[in-house]
Amino acid sequence: MLNYFQFLFPIPYSLFPTMRLNQKTIFICGILGAAFFVIAWLLAGLIAENYDPVVQLISESMSEDRPYSKEIRYFGYIPAGILLMIFALAAPVNMPKSKQIWLSFYGIALFYGLATITVGIFPCEAGCNKEMINPGIAQVIHNLSGLFTYIGMPICLLLIGFGLKKADTRGRLSQVSILLGTGSAFFILILFANPLSPYAGLFQRIIEGIFVLWIIGCSISIKNHENRRVD
Repeated sequence: MLNYFQFLFPIPYSLFPTMRLNQKTIFICGILGAAFFVIAWLLAGLIAENYDPVVQLISESMSEDRPYSKEIRYFGYIPAGILLMIFALAAPVNMPKSKQIWLSFYGIALFYGLATITVGIFPCEAGCNKEMINPGIAQVIHNLSGLFTYIGMPICLLLIGFGLKKADTRGRLSQVSILLGTGSAFFILILFANPLSPYAGLFQRIIEGIFVLWIIGCSISIKNHENRRVD
């Protein structure tokens, strides 16, 4: 898989736009990004009236009609997305020198960091318009961001896991990445198969919890390891 990936992306490492941050700063960005995200999602669910987290999606708790929606999005989701994007762009310098791994981290910056910022700027409509009946531009952008996240994140986690396994380093992070990538893909398939399920909110929270666990695990791995660059 690694050789195939390098064939598709014969990019010199000098062209990779990697942020140069020390390990402690990368760790802090990852942990704070995950914390901001979880606090925002929990707070939105607690404030929203007549809201059932098992049934309803996270986006429904911060839809444009909800009280304090702007505050939660602007001071919770958007900062979380910025921190997660910084984390994902800076993390590769602490990983083996592999295009598969590095590009997968850039994918996380896009599919999780930038996507979180985007859904914070473009909330869903009241009720989140699950049937997509005459949706507005914000609703379309919101849904597309979520779709890209749920398609892209499992792929990125799996590519990182198998890339680390092939490089024969970070064995624990490799195993965790493969396990969580597979688990997230499983629950995403369940959610996509029936988005109107009475357990849709629960499935989405499991998926997001898996992503957050991976961010925390990867942050800790970076903090606990010396900078390694494998040719």
